[in-house]
Amino acid sequence: MDEFHKRLTALRQQFHQHPELGFEEHRTKSRVAERLRQLGLDVHEGIGVIGVLKSGGGNRVIGVRADMDALPIQEIADHDHVSQNVGVMHACGHDGHMTMLLGAAETLAQSRNFDGTVVFIFQPNEEHGLGAQAMIAEGLLDRFELEEVYAIHNLPGAPLGQVSTRQGQICASESLFEITLRGQGGHASMPHVGVDALTVGAEMVLALQTIVSRKLAPSSGAVVSVTEFITDGQRNVLPGLVRLKGDVRARLPQDRLALERFLRQITSGIAAAHGVSVEMSFDTEFIETLNAKAPTEAVVRVAQALQLETIADRAPMSFSEDFAHFSAAVPGCFLLLGNGDGGAQGQPLHSADYDFNDALLPIGAAFWAALVRDRLPSRKTSNV
Repeated sequence: MDEFHKRLTALRQQFHQHPELGFEEHRTKSRVAERLRQLGLDVHEGIGVIGVLKSGGGNRVIGVRADMDALPIQEIADHDHVSQNVGVMHACGHDGHMTMLLGAAETLAQSRNFDGTVVFIFQPNEEHGLGAQAMIAEGLLDRFELEEVYAIHNLPGAPLGQVSTRQGQICASESLFEITLRGQGGHASMPHVGVDALTVGAEMVLALQTIVSRKLAPSSGAVVSVTEFITDGQRNVLPGLVRLKGDVRARLPQDRLALERFLRQITSGIAAAHGVSVEMSFDTEFIETLNAKAPTEAVVRVAQALQLETIADRAPMSFSEDFAHFSAAVPGCFLLLGNGDGGAQGQPLHSADYDFNDALLPIGAAFWAALVRDRLPSRKTSNV
C-alpha cells in the first residue's frame, strides 16, 4: 500500500468512526472543508460543502458529487474502526464516497492537468432524499453553471472496481404513502355493533398487492410495499383507527403517477364498501434517476481506458438516489463501482455488518481524476 492509499484509508476510517445523520453532518463537513482548503481549493460552506478547483483558461464547468450522511443503524462489526456514535453507522459507504472524491481533489490539485473548473459537491442527507434539493434551493446551480454532473455509488457483491451504468433510467423513484382509516371501535365480543377498522385495513393491504401484479406490465419493475400497520386496538378492544404506511418504487414517471392513482382508487373503494372514512397522502422525495447520453458515454470510455471491468448497459436498480434532482437539472451520469464480493465488503448496503472496501479508494480516486481530464481536456491532451 503506497502513501496515497494509506492516507485515504486513514481518512475513510476516521469518517467511519464518526458517522452523522442527515443535516447533522457538522464534524464531517468541517473535516471535508478543512481537507479541501489544505489542497488549495476555493471552499464554500453552507448546507453542504463545495470545493472549486480551476485550471487553465477553459470556461467549461462540471460537478462531481459525494454524499456525507450515515444511517440510524447500530454497527455489529468487529474491525478496529467501528462507529463511535451509538446507533449511527456508515452502512451505505458514504464514508468511502467522500474519501474517493477527496483523493481525486488531491490528485487534480497537484497535477492541474485539465482545462476548466471542477465543482466538488459534498452533499448532506442523501438517505432521506432531501440533501440535493436543499443544495439546489440554496443556489448551487445558480452560483455554479454546471454543464454536467456525476456521482458514484459503491455496489457490494460486484467485483472490486467494476464500473456499471446505463443511459436513461438507472435508479427508481421512491414515494411514501400513509392511509388513515376511521371506523367505529368497540368491544371485541360484539364486532357487529361497530366497524372494525383493522379488518378493513387488512383487506386493503391485500388489495394493494394487485396493483403491481394486475394493473402494471410485469416488466415495469414497480414495487408497492406496506411497511407499517398501526391501530388503536387493545386486548379486548376492536380498533376504530388504523394507519397503513408504505413505500412505492417506480422506474418511470408515468408508472409513479399510475401507482398513486390506483392506490387512491383501491383505498377509497374499500373504505366506501365498509362505511369507514379514509385519508391518504402520497409524497415523492426521490424522483427517477436519469442518465444523459454524453456523460454516460464518457463514464464508459474512461472506465475502459483505465482497464476497469465495465458494464455499459446494466439493468436499472430498484433503489433510489437523490442525485436524481441534480441530473434532472443538469445532464449527468450516476454510476456504480464494485465494492467486492467477500466479507463485510460484500454485505448488502444498509446492513449492520457492512463496510466500505478500502482497496476501492485509489481506484475510485483515479477514476474521478481521469473523468475530469476526459471532460475538461487540457490543450496538451485530448482524453485520459
